[in-house]
Amino acid sequence: MGTIWLTDEQQRAWRAYLGMQARLTAELNRQLQAESGLSLSDYDVLVKLTDAAGGRLRPYELQRALEWEQSRLSHHLGRMQRRGLVARQDCDDDGRGSYIVVTDAGRDAIASAAPGHVNTVRRLFFDHLDAEQVRVVEQLANGVLAALDTAERPAASG
Repeated sequence: MGTIWLTDEQQRAWRAYLGMQARLTAELNRQLQAESGLSLSDYDVLVKLTDAAGGRLRPYELQRALEWEQSRLSHHLGRMQRRGLVARQDCDDDGRGSYIVVTDAGRDAIASAAPGHVNTVRRLFFDHLDAEQVRVVEQLANGVLAALDTAERPAASG
């Protein structure tokens, strides 16, 4: 079967989406760096940890939640650990395992960064959408995520 190329409309939509995503990511990163000294990646890690029970996750859980490569996670956590934002904690159930735990400094950092970040998300994204468009964005995102989840599951062998 040959390649089914994107239509002109699909190509425009795809390129617009990629451009929007790249610009939003860059702007959010700039705002966080300027106002709080956190990178967008730092913020993402801290959100996952502060949302987790006890403020801690196993490294593989954090890797899965962020959808990062293991080496990227390891290097990034090392940098965050040196800055006192996260710590490693031994896992009682698994002598070789550990948890990544948000520290008090990490909690303070995200609490301080969150208002400016949310204001920037609102200003750059949500202020340009009406309620129906917000619902459509959510539906589109959830539909694509569901398709990705289905594509990631290995086919049942029989």
